[in-house]
Amino acid sequence: MNKSQHLVGVFDSGVGGLSVLREILTALPAQPVIYFADQAHVPYGGRQLTEVQAFARGITQYLLRQGVELIVVACNTASVAALHALRQEFPAIPFVGMEPAVKPAVEQSRSGKVGVLATEATFHTSMYASVVERFGQGITLFEDPCPGLVAQVEKGGLNGPATRRILESALIPMMEKGVDTIVMGCTHYPFVIPLIQQIVGEEVRVIDPAPAIARQLRRMLEAHNLLVEGQEVSVPRFITSGNPIQFQDALYLLLQQKHPVGRVFWRDGEVCERA
Repeated sequence: MNKSQHLVGVFDSGVGGLSVLREILTALPAQPVIYFADQAHVPYGGRQLTEVQAFARGITQYLLRQGVELIVVACNTASVAALHALRQEFPAIPFVGMEPAVKPAVEQSRSGKVGVLATEATFHTSMYASVVERFGQGITLFEDPCPGLVAQVEKGGLNGPATRRILESALIPMMEKGVDTIVMGCTHYPFVIPLIQQIVGEEVRVIDPAPAIARQLRRMLEAHNLLVEGQEVSVPRFITSGNPIQFQDALYLLLQQKHPVGRVFWRDGEVCERA
């Protein structure tokens, strides 16, 4: 099979979606992938949902021009803001989106008390409310947006004092209430799971939805006859609307990989190759 075919697009507001890409590359090493980081607009969490929808639409149009045949919205905020609209506007393109992993948390919790770490934008959406209504019956959810945590991850502050303060402010009150399971509701947050585990202890489960997203991607690829398998490992392509050097540094820090990073620009709501 031609390795240039069946290209998968993955996008996020910044480096958070790399937590999803990491699982995709492990599960589907031969699948061609392009990753788009919209660092010109990071973070999405504090923005109006209509604004995030416009960003997601522009990125989708750009990825389609690159030949992408399936798109992973590797951002919880963009998923809750734009996934429904994207599926309506681009019905021929399969989309895989994110949602907080409340269901597995409920299944694994012994105390019936679950903590959810996500952005404000995610918490204040009908999709999140639907997830809670469907899977959160009979348990108590404790929610915290961890203000500033996305910015810390973007600049590589995975275990510094500022990041610890943000997490302790969110997690210690949850632990005092008896929470025994913590859900990552933002793709940036899995990169600080080691620090979270230090704070809450190894007996508390911390759920990263990224492995489940990689499994869902495989199912979608198979269903649409887009799956690429083989011995050859496909090298992902990386694009940012921000600073390519900074993204390269983050890529090495977070995934221990070195790759060229292309630069794109926003102009009148569209992603362009030149400023």
